[in-house]
Amino acid sequence: MGRAFEFRKARKFKRWDKMAKTFSRLGKDIVIAVKAGGSDPESNSALRAVIQNCRAANMPKANYEKAIKNASSKDTTDYKSVMFEGYAPHGIAIIVEAATDNNQRTVANVRSYFNKCNGSMGTSGSVVFMFDHTCHFKIKTPEIDLEELEFELIDHGAEEVFADDEDETVMIYGNFENFGSLQSALEEKNFEIISSGFERIPQQTKSLTDAQVEDVEKLIEKIEEDDDVQNVYHNMG
Repeated sequence: MGRAFEFRKARKFKRWDKMAKTFSRLGKDIVIAVKAGGSDPESNSALRAVIQNCRAANMPKANYEKAIKNASSKDTTDYKSVMFEGYAPHGIAIIVEAATDNNQRTVANVRSYFNKCNGSMGTSGSVVFMFDHTCHFKIKTPEIDLEELEFELIDHGAEEVFADDEDETVMIYGNFENFGSLQSALEEKNFEIISSGFERIPQQTKSLTDAQVEDVEKLIEKIEEDDDVQNVYHNMG
């Protein structure tokens, strides 16, 4: 059928793989949110946030509603959030966030990825101080005064407010601790929250050569392929 067909097929499979990984991650987020705060989104702000992210990822409504129902069952697997720290080749700091039902398995797997790719897994606190833990919201705003919005949200912990002209949305960033306050403020103002979440942003980045970047990317790809891994952060420039 030709190389063009094979290219399109490979690209489609890659997209499907990425979607499956995203849906799996969101499914675990639902379980963690429901186990912690119940299955009613009205009273569970964490679950409301996950549902918004499910919609942003185009997860079918039936899928996340079923996941919420299943998460309420005592027989549902209980996931724990864990974090690992370490260094990739060439001194690049790495943070791995995972959700697992078997911590020993996840620790062993993540350590093996570091070892196989010439990295090293560190102890708790070894690199996390190099990153700022932030929260973020994407909201839909047809017409809005950004300066006025930023002024209104500063008291709720907003640190950055800027427009994304490509999709007519606004991004809001704040400290991790201010997630709940910002979420409440946006909901009270009736803004449509498209998605929200957390990030670990490096305070400084490190530039590498193309060959060195490939070395680091091998490790990152290896880690991201693990079913238990939710997010991977690094300070590679």
